Amino acid sequence: MMLITLIQKEMMHHILSARFIALLVMCVLLIPLNFHINYHRYRQRQVDYQEAVKAENNKDPAEQPWLGRKTTDPNLEVSKLILKPTPLSVFGTGLESALPSHLGMSRNGIQRGEAALSTAPIAFLLGHLDFVFVVGTVFSLLALLFTFDAVAGEREAGTLRVTLANALPRDIFLWSKLIGGYLVFIAPFLVSLIIGLLVLVWQGFPLGEPDIFPRTLYLICISLLYIAGFFAIGAVISVYFDSSKTALIVAFTVWVFAVLILPRVGFLAAQIVAPAPTAESVYKGKAAQRAELRATLEAERQKIMFRLLRESQTIPEGTTTGAFHLDHVFLGKMNMELVPLEKVARLKYRDFAAELDRRYQRERKRQDEIGINLSRITPTASFIFLATDATQTGQTKRNAYFQTGNRYYEALDTEMFSKMAEGTLVETEEIPSPQPPPPIVELTLGETFQHAALDLLLLCFFAGGLITVTFLKFFRSDI
Repeated sequence: MMLITLIQKEMMHHILSARFIALLVMCVLLIPLNFHINYHRYRQRQVDYQEAVKAENNKDPAEQPWLGRKTTDPNLEVSKLILKPTPLSVFGTGLESALPSHLGMSRNGIQRGEAALSTAPIAFLLGHLDFVFVVGTVFSLLALLFTFDAVAGEREAGTLRVTLANALPRDIFLWSKLIGGYLVFIAPFLVSLIIGLLVLVWQGFPLGEPDIFPRTLYLICISLLYIAGFFAIGAVISVYFDSSKTALIVAFTVWVFAVLILPRVGFLAAQIVAPAPTAESVYKGKAAQRAELRATLEAERQKIMFRLLRESQTIPEGTTTGAFHLDHVFLGKMNMELVPLEKVARLKYRDFAAELDRRYQRERKRQDEIGINLSRITPTASFIFLATDATQTGQTKRNAYFQTGNRYYEALDTEMFSKMAEGTLVETEEIPSPQPPPPIVELTLGETFQHAALDLLLLCFFAGGLITVTFLKFFRSDI
């Protein structure tokens, strides 16, 4: 009963303060407006995606030379796996705007299309806001500003000693501060969130779909847990410092390091500790190897042609240049000798490309794992990993996209690219049209939860561990 009374008193203290009014106005304006703008951008990306799919399905026959059994340019994209925007990007853009708009399948390998950011308007110079960014950056700072003087302010004003002198248990006092402040803080947040969701539904957002509504609830829950973590950080700072001004400076410094610096330093350190090649360097390596093999095949073709011409006594011994009439019988003999060389060169290129891809994937995976683990030193990184996986715009979406592209390329290589000859005089066998790209299979919510279990545990550890530190320090403090 005493705890409830103190919680109510703490809530009224915050509600009547100017900081609550500022928080309420900021939430009501920021979150619904943010949803409205991002949903408009999502619809534009959806239109662009549909137009890209339509253009790919209605290719002109001149853009499909393989239908005439002609040797194609090895850089020609015979098919594309086009990235479909996810509706949940309204809440968090994540990696979606940085991923290639499509993965083009060519004999030289997978070519990456431009990312959405490459065609972004000038307005992106001012930064891009979404719900994940607002919670991770803005609300983490506001949570610290709500709690930095919870204890330090009362100690500085002299009311803490009077309050505890009335036989009030310290744990009841501290719980009332934390619970009352947290409830007052999340009330405007949840109200503005509900308004924002109503705005989305009014615009046509499919919030009620089976795969969207549970993920939205999951995103809200981890946002509340993340805010609780920063409340705990603010409480620790408030207990450790006697002056409100000192606590404010320390709180802001902690926020800068926890939110802006340390998550990024982890990935910068990973690039130094485990450097990895770029995708462009891998593509250039494949192109260089194919060009070398084509030059070798062309040289072999010339040798075979002049040797057969000399054997047929069409040209004198020692002649290596000139124009000659080659009939179908002669071309058939050339093909019989060129086909085995073609097969050997093709297998050599496939082995080289596969090894290059494996090394690239292995080194990039190692670099990413080191960067992710180092960045997890702060709750902000764990929250972003959780939130972007929930919105299907994080690392799981990127992995599924590229894995689907690799599988699609392997299927096209078996059915199509391996039947395209390199030699200019070799007639290829019948080449089928490329099969349509497969859908990108993404993780279910249950699988996402399992994948993100470590980050969820870390957020709980940050919140629970820091609250424990707060109580231990407060119990041992001299009032």
